[in-house]
Amino acid sequence: MHPKALVDACAELVRLTLKFDHPADAIVSRFFRDNRGLGPRERATLAETVYTVLRKKLLFDHMAPSGSGPKERRLAILGFYGPGDFLRSALTEQEINWLDQCEKISPADLMDRHRHNLPEWLVQPLKDQLGDEFWPLVENLNKGAGLDLRVNTFKAKRADVQKALAQSGIKAVNTPYSPWGLRIAGKPALNKHEAFMRGEFEVQDEGSQLLSMLLDAKRGEMVVDFCAGAGGKTLAIGAAMRSTGRLYAFDTSAHRLDAFKSRLKRSGLSNVHPAAIAHERDDRVKRLTGKMDRVLVDSPCTGLGTLRRNPDLKWRQNLQAVEEMAVKQAAILQSASRMLKSGGRLVYATCSVLPQENEAIAHAFTAANADFVPMDAGDVLTGLKVEQAASLCSGGESGHLYLRLWPHRHATDGFFAAVWEKK
Repeated sequence: MHPKALVDACAELVRLTLKFDHPADAIVSRFFRDNRGLGPRERATLAETVYTVLRKKLLFDHMAPSGSGPKERRLAILGFYGPGDFLRSALTEQEINWLDQCEKISPADLMDRHRHNLPEWLVQPLKDQLGDEFWPLVENLNKGAGLDLRVNTFKAKRADVQKALAQSGIKAVNTPYSPWGLRIAGKPALNKHEAFMRGEFEVQDEGSQLLSMLLDAKRGEMVVDFCAGAGGKTLAIGAAMRSTGRLYAFDTSAHRLDAFKSRLKRSGLSNVHPAAIAHERDDRVKRLTGKMDRVLVDSPCTGLGTLRRNPDLKWRQNLQAVEEMAVKQAAILQSASRMLKSGGRLVYATCSVLPQENEAIAHAFTAANADFVPMDAGDVLTGLKVEQAASLCSGGESGHLYLRLWPHRHATDGFFAAVWEKK
């Protein structure tokens, strides 16, 4: 593709994405469907350019007015992901001079907002929790995420999958905490790999794997994944159960559950029962009252722990959305808890970094439900032989009551989980 045409395509994709009327990944996918002539390298450049613009939007908004031409073109030029000489051949002399001026700006001379590129409402809650670690987090969020795999232990061993990947030139190292995980550098195409087709691994962040471990589902039990979504945690739980017992995968989106079915088929698990529910008080849920050994509530949330992958979320969420989400989260957790029998285990989890969606929900649930006793997440993970389990947790008198993962500390997405046992 000619450099000029590629820069034009980048500008158009930036324009569409900055409307914020749909998630960025959906807009990018649709753009690629509408422009089938794009090769893999051009797609990569387009996607990375858009994601760079989303990550550094406040900085680029600050630099853009000194340039000329349509704003989305200026933003695309600033975010262009590829060799500089390729880009320069597509620019006017005026644009090249402007870009040279922009590239001379030292980060040390910038205002804080142009360095952190976060909306103001999100800055203080992060500083309150992290103190001096605020800037390492910001730096990490602006880098993008790595790629983790979860080995399907029902079908394969981690070392064998590692070997199969190595044979096709893909270097995978063991994840530091999850015994099921492999971490890969770069973004190789994995969905055509023989081991993937055989169902021996899935793409899943290490943090998400640890959430599934906290449930510690056993063979032959009755288990519910209450907000199953795309089914990543469901599959991890089903493998831990060795495809025995009964595992319900509930979600309010039938569309998401349909997409999950091909993953389920590949996994080889026969104990998973996907079911769409209308809401958390659905009759299907009521029928299971007091019958479940374990329930995972992987709650809907703002998703702000996934900003490395979904930088558009920081511009698409706001304080009002957080407050509305917290009401919904409390209601879902309360309804889901009714399915547990005595001695059963409940896990509440989010991929958020905000206390309103995490600790506040857990505290309120504990206060309102005397029959649910909080369990120490650090102890649970230590018992499962997770390396350095206490370093993954925080809160409570023990200092490791809740699982609390941070991108800059643990190289995972931001996750939270609380665990209870029903008396």
